[in-house]
Amino acid sequence: MTNRVLSVLLAVVLGFALLCLGGLAALVGGVSGAAGCGGDPGAGPPVAPGRYSSEQLHHATVIVTVGIQRGVPFRGQVIAVATAMQESGLRNLVDLGANNDHDSLGLFQQRPSQGWGSPAQLLDPVWAASRFYDALLRVTGWQQLPLTVAAQRVQRSAYPDAYAKWEPAAAALVAATVQTLTGQHQPGSDNQSSATVASGTWCVATGWQRPVTGGIVSGFRAAGRPTHDGVDIGAGRGSPVHAAAAGVVVTARCNAHRVDGGPYSCDIDGDPVTVRGCGWYVDIAHPDGPVTRYCHLLQRPTVEAGQPVLAGQVIGLVGSSGHSSGPHLHLEAHTGQPATSGNAVDPVGFFTARGVDLVSR
Repeated sequence: MTNRVLSVLLAVVLGFALLCLGGLAALVGGVSGAAGCGGDPGAGPPVAPGRYSSEQLHHATVIVTVGIQRGVPFRGQVIAVATAMQESGLRNLVDLGANNDHDSLGLFQQRPSQGWGSPAQLLDPVWAASRFYDALLRVTGWQQLPLTVAAQRVQRSAYPDAYAKWEPAAAALVAATVQTLTGQHQPGSDNQSSATVASGTWCVATGWQRPVTGGIVSGFRAAGRPTHDGVDIGAGRGSPVHAAAAGVVVTARCNAHRVDGGPYSCDIDGDPVTVRGCGWYVDIAHPDGPVTRYCHLLQRPTVEAGQPVLAGQVIGLVGSSGHSSGPHLHLEAHTGQPATSGNAVDPVGFFTARGVDLVSR
C-alpha cells in the first residue's frame, strides 16, 4: 500500500467507529505534556498506561498497521510503539519553538537535519513509522536485543534507558490493536493486555460482518452476466451500508458515464442500459490484503480516500447510481490491490471463509 493509503489507518471517531472507552477519565488520560528525545526521563511518563486519548490510540494504530503491512513481527511493533510513547507520548508533535529538542518532529522526534526526512514528511505518521522500521530492521539481531537497546540503536537518545519502562504498556496496546485489525491473538500477551489496557475499557468492533441486510438478487458471474464481478444485495433505498471489516478507504468517488462516453451524474438514479459505471462507490483495503467494494450508493460516501474505518462503520447509503436498475448494494471482494476483474472472487465464498453468511436473509 502507498503512504496515502496507510495514512491515519485507524484514526477513530470514537462513537461512530464503535470504539468505546470506559468513562471520561479513561478517554482523556492524564497527560499535560509530552517528552521529546531530549526530555528528562525522570519528569514523569507522557502516557498513563491504559488511559489513552483518541489521538494516542490513532497514532498507535498507524504504527501497528504500518508494521503489519511491512511484515514486521509483533516484537518490532512493540519496540516502535514503546519508542513513540517515550519520544512524543504518542502525539504528532510539531515544532515547539524554544521548547523543541533541536529540530525534532513527529511521533518519533526524528530530525530533518539527521536525514530522517523533510519536516512535512516527519509529520506524516505513516512516513515516520516507516522510517523507524527501516532503521530498526537494519539493526543486526534486533529481535534478540532488549527493547531499550534496540530502540536506542535507532534513536540514539540522550537517555538510552528511558524506553524500557514502556514495554508492558506498548505490548498490551499492540496486542489489542492487532487483534482489532486482524482478529489474531498474540500468544503470551494475556497478562500484559489485561493488566495494562484495563479489560473492559476499550471495546472495538472486530472481525467481518454483512455490509447490509438483504438477500442476494444477482450472483457472481452468472451465466447471463459473465462480467458481473460481485453480488447484488437487495435493500431499501437509504439503508445504511457498513464496512464489512476494519481497513482503510482507498477509493470513494463517482464512476458513471453514458454508453457513448458522455458524462453522467452519480447524484441521480442510473440506468441499466444507457449508463455504465459503479456510481458512487467505496473501496476498502483490509490489513490482511483483500479489498471490498461497495457500489451504487445513493449519494457521496460518508468516508473519503485515506480514511480508516472499523467493522460496522457506516460508509454510505443504498442507492441506484451508475449502471443500476434499482436500489441495491453491489458488493465485490478482491484478493489484492488494486481491485481488478482479474482478482475478483465470489463474495459468497469469500465471506463464508470469514464466518459471514451472505445468502441467508
